[in-house]
Amino acid sequence: MGVTPPRAAIAHHRGGPTALQAFVLADGRRPPRWPTRVELSWDESRLRVSFDCSDDDAWGTFTQRDSPLWQQEVVELFLAAGEAEPTHYFEFEISPGGVLFDARVANPHGDRIGMTVDAEWNCPGIEWGAAPTGVQADWRAELAIPWRGLDLEAAPAALRANFFRIERPRAREPEFSCWSPTFTSPADFHRPGRFGVLDLIR
Repeated sequence: MGVTPPRAAIAHHRGGPTALQAFVLADGRRPPRWPTRVELSWDESRLRVSFDCSDDDAWGTFTQRDSPLWQQEVVELFLAAGEAEPTHYFEFEISPGGVLFDARVANPHGDRIGMTVDAEWNCPGIEWGAAPTGVQADWRAELAIPWRGLDLEAAPAALRANFFRIERPRAREPEFSCWSPTFTSPADFHRPGRFGVLDLIR
């Protein structure tokens, strides 16, 4: 699309969390009606991620892990080690009710052709949760993802990543927003060529 995916330097947890730039709509046209703030930090054992979601009616009916959370309201994170455009990556989703979806994804052509999703995989040692913040229906989701859960022995120098939000107001059109726009309509988050780069600062 001629637009370079974003890049961010992520501080070690001793330096406090790093906030990413504001989300935009998946097609890149404008900021979303419902803002989402993402903060990250890392240490020798894991990556920590938090999503703060502005909302007036956070909802979801799924209760079981690996349910199709993307059909309702959810935040999502896609991750792959290194700076190269990934053909394999990990997907994590959390609903406002704290339900987790985690999977390994193979996307050999970067456009869903031949894509497979292994939702039977569960990330070893992952910790997660979600809860209301007490402001309107705003909510916060948090993950702590061990490096070993990403098949890594230690923290990498860089990650390819994107962060997403699906907001589904009950009486209005859904809104799809993300850190790095995928420039797709309808929205398609499985575009690894649009993943940004996270540099882990030591």
